[in-house]
Amino acid sequence: MRSATAALIALTPAALLAACTKDGNLQLVKEAPETRWRMITTDQDRERLRNWRKAWVAALPEARKADAAAIAEQGPLFEPDQALSRAMPPAGDYKCRTFKLGPQRPEMRSFTAFPWFSCRIGQGDLPSFATLDGTQRPMGTIYAESDTRAIFLGALELGDETIPLTYGQDGKRDMAGYIERVGTARWRLVLPWPTFESQIDVIELVPA
Repeated sequence: MRSATAALIALTPAALLAACTKDGNLQLVKEAPETRWRMITTDQDRERLRNWRKAWVAALPEARKADAAAIAEQGPLFEPDQALSRAMPPAGDYKCRTFKLGPQRPEMRSFTAFPWFSCRIGQGDLPSFATLDGTQRPMGTIYAESDTRAIFLGALELGDETIPLTYGQDGKRDMAGYIERVGTARWRLVLPWPTFESQIDVIELVPA
C-alpha cells in the first residue's frame, strides 16, 4: 500500500487543487499560486508589502506598552512569524474584528480593539474579502501567493457608500496586505502601514 505522501505526489495538478484536508470541522483547500497581483500592485503597496516585518517591529512594542495583557491574550494572532499551511480561508460568512497597533503620530492611540463585525470570503475566479457592516469597510481580492500566505489587494469603503472603489483608483483608499492562518479555524488579514491612524492593522477572521 502506498503511503499518504506517495499518493499525494501521484495526484494531477487539477486533483491536487480539489484535494481537501479536514482540520476540525472545517474543509481547508490548497490553492495554486496566483501571480496576477504582482502585475497590478502600485509602487506604494509594493513598499508596504516588502516592509511587513518592519511594521510589526515598529508597532508591537508600542501596543504592548499600551495593553500588554490584551496583546498576550490573543496569542498567535500577534506573532509575526505565525503561519500555518492552507492560508486561503474557505468561502463563506465570517465574524471579523480589527486591531490597530502602533500610532502613526505620538498623539494617537498605540492599541485599539474594535467590536466584531460581519464579513465574507467570496468564491469566484479569484476569492474576495468583503466587510458587510461598519463605517470603514475593506473590500478586495485575495491572491494565493503560497500555501502559508495569501495576498490581499483592495480599497476602503466609507460611510454610506454603496459602490466600492476598485484597487488602484485612489491611493489613499488602496489597501495591501496578506492573509495567514493562525489557528484551526482562525485567520488574520495583516495590513502594514495603512493610510490612516496605525502602523499595522490586524483583522481577525473566524467562521460565523
